[in-house]
Amino acid sequence: MPEAALSTLTLSHFLLTGAVLFCLGLVGFLTRRNLIVMFLCTEMMFQGVVVSLVAFSRFHGNLSGQTFTIFVLTVAAAEAALALGLVVLLFRRKQTLDASAWAQLRG
Repeated sequence: MPEAALSTLTLSHFLLTGAVLFCLGLVGFLTRRNLIVMFLCTEMMFQGVVVSLVAFSRFHGNLSGQTFTIFVLTVAAAEAALALGLVVLLFRRKQTLDASAWAQLRG
């Protein structure tokens, strides 16, 4: 992006974007029962937090927020692998992706 376009974007624009992403993810997580959709909404909430971290890091002029963001994305990737494995296990056993079937996996 040209430098002139970046100068019109303030910290509040990025924080608003992060908050909107987080809120959309939270609403989707609370209203849906499909495990894949719930997982994607969780990832959307993570990305909202990441946008805010990068915005604060850029605003203060240090790289610690961006470094922490790399660790958050690494944890999110590990979570994605684990969650998708569990979803496949649930689907093979119950032939459904409904979250209420999750409680029946015990034992």
